[in-house]
Amino acid sequence: MKETPLSNCERRFLLRAIEEKKRLDGRQTYDYRNIRISFGTDYGCCIVELGKTRVLGQVSCELVAPKLNRATEGILFFNLELSQMAAPAFEPGRQSDLLVKLNRLLERCLRNSKCIDTESLCVVAGEKVWQIRVDLHLLNHDGNIIDAASIAAIVALCHFRRPDVSVQGDEVTLYTPEERDPVPLSIHHMPICVSFAFFQQGTYLLVDPNEREERVMDGLLVIAMNKHREICTIQSSGGIMLLKDQVLRCSKIAGVKVAEITELIQKALENDQKVRKEGGKFGFAESIANQRITAFKMEKATIDTSDVEEKAEEIIAEAEPPSEVVSKPVLWTPGTAQIGEGVENSWGDLEDSEKEDDDEGGSDEAIILDSVKMDTGIEVSDIGSQDAPIILSDSEEEEMIILEPDKNPKKIRTQTTSVKQEKAPNKKPVKRRKKKRAAN
Repeated sequence: MKETPLSNCERRFLLRAIEEKKRLDGRQTYDYRNIRISFGTDYGCCIVELGKTRVLGQVSCELVAPKLNRATEGILFFNLELSQMAAPAFEPGRQSDLLVKLNRLLERCLRNSKCIDTESLCVVAGEKVWQIRVDLHLLNHDGNIIDAASIAAIVALCHFRRPDVSVQGDEVTLYTPEERDPVPLSIHHMPICVSFAFFQQGTYLLVDPNEREERVMDGLLVIAMNKHREICTIQSSGGIMLLKDQVLRCSKIAGVKVAEITELIQKALENDQKVRKEGGKFGFAESIANQRITAFKMEKATIDTSDVEEKAEEIIAEAEPPSEVVSKPVLWTPGTAQIGEGVENSWGDLEDSEKEDDDEGGSDEAIILDSVKMDTGIEVSDIGSQDAPIILSDSEEEEMIILEPDKNPKKIRTQTTSVKQEKAPNKKPVKRRKKKRAAN
């Protein structure tokens, strides 16, 4: 996926702001973004945040055979990966020109500067040496990858501990961390890269450019230096011509920035070592701020319950008495609100079409129900006058329910037959009328 290009309006806006010595994030011309270093539970694992640019560094070691031309020196290997998680423009499984350039610059900065004593990595000359591998993963891309990667690499190397080894004759014994304490690497100095972005053919200069500033810059100058003001490597890209005074000016700025970053790294390493010795909690989970949503824990808040009763009595005494009549009780809680007066609840009401169907189809049922109610009403009224059990009958087949079966069962039959006799003479005249009509 190709990155979204900047529009002409955005490009002109950025260049105009740089001409006025202003930056989008409020920094000054020579200001670095905030650097944050956190360590994992294992030695040699760290995350470096340079603003929103995040790089994960992991160091591992392995016993291998040395190179033929350097039989007494260990091997250093650096690998930087740009994943799609960092930016959608990075394609997986393909080494872009940017990735090749960054890997070469890291090797020149760390390996060629002899910051690590490779001879101390030799176990048996010509047979066994330590191979130190530094893997760097870009987690989020917001500009200036090389500075964040160089800081993550040197921090991971300083934090790493390799297993202890003993040699007796031809036998090489490798000890676990429980048997012997791991051994730190022998590091001579700490080279750190500082990037300078040039605009308008070298007229304007910025330190630590972010991702948008990198898109509109004309050239980039990277200086790798240690705190002793020794230049380890220098690289210029972009095809611009720089004057000697500009390079000297950038080197002086780089010396100040490298001293500040080196002091920050040493403090972070000392704090982590102190926490591990004291037996405190450490790791990436402990470095997350408790106030964030992604935090794994929350600090316990102490609650004083000694004078709860007194406070409750004071609150009750100061509170207003409740009103006697509450027309519309509404429970207000944080996060709730009411808009308008509301309408009546229409749940369960039938629609117009359903009401018409019920009116048409239910007329016959209503007539039948009325006749049944009349029959049962006559029986109950007649029986209720006497001290007899209540009988409910709703059909001509004499299906009766007796609520008190022990009281006067004989009277019930006579009363039911009397009711039927009263109904019988009403049916006979109807039959005679039908016969007369048929005769006519």
